Amino acid sequence: MFKHILLPTDGSEVSTRAVDQGLELAKALNASVYALHVILPFQALSYMTQVIPESESSYTEESVRWAERYLGEVREKAQRAGVPCESDYVFHKHPCDAILDVAQKRGCDLIVMGSHGWRGFTKLLLGSEAQKVLVRSPLPVMVCR
Repeated sequence: MFKHILLPTDGSEVSTRAVDQGLELAKALNASVYALHVILPFQALSYMTQVIPESESSYTEESVRWAERYLGEVREKAQRAGVPCESDYVFHKHPCDAILDVAQKRGCDLIVMGSHGWRGFTKLLLGSEAQKVLVRSPLPVMVCR
């Protein structure tokens, strides 16, 4: 049925459960997976009239470290499950667009993702990335809680 599953991850607990379920499904279907982490571009933050001293380069370095950590965890789980896995991170201001773009470019035929991530459960009802993917995806989407 499905042969190439996209697993977007943000490292949250719900996202990690979705990865686990996606890997289980991939193993059962003899499918491969592609793990993706979307990094939001740097934005200067300010508080009142003071600019918070976070440089773009330190933000980028830290974001890439976290991305590699999350993706490394997915690759390790996939290896233990015997599921072929590729992975990468992208910088994009709209995670939904990045997820859909990567799914199309990588030839994925299913997206398995968490219902909500680091932004909180209330985002599920207020336009979460999962909801945006569900509405806009031409591919089947499996949303995990």
